[in-house]
Amino acid sequence: MKIVTQVGIIFSICWISQIIEKLLPFSFPASVIGMILLFILLCVHILKVDHIREKSDFLLENMAFFFIPAGVSIINYFDVLKNWVVQLIVICVVSTVVTFAVTAYSMKLALHLMQKKKSGRAKE
Repeated sequence: MKIVTQVGIIFSICWISQIIEKLLPFSFPASVIGMILLFILLCVHILKVDHIREKSDFLLENMAFFFIPAGVSIINYFDVLKNWVVQLIVICVVSTVVTFAVTAYSMKLALHLMQKKKSGRAKE
C-alpha cells in the first residue's frame, strides 16, 4: 500500500502541475511547475521525503529508460537535424561545461556555508 500511496502523491503533483499550466496566461512547462510545487511542499514540511523516497529513488535509478523515446525521435528526424549537427554538438558541449561549472561552484558555496555554520556553532 505504501508504494501505491507514493505513486499517488507523485502523480497528483504532476496532475496539479498540468492544471496550473492550463490556467496560466503564458506558456510554462508543467514538469517545471511540478518540480517547483514539490520543492515548496517539501520546504514547508507538508510533504516529507519519506513519503516519496522509494518511488523517487526507483524513478531516478531508471531515468535512462525514460530517454529512449526521445532518442528514437531524434533518429526519426535525423534527416532534418543533419544540417545542424555542428551547431547541436557545440550547444551540447558548451551547456555541459556550463552545467558542470555551475554545479561545482554551487557545491563549493554550499560546503563553505556549511563549514561557516558549523564553525559558528562551535563558538557558542
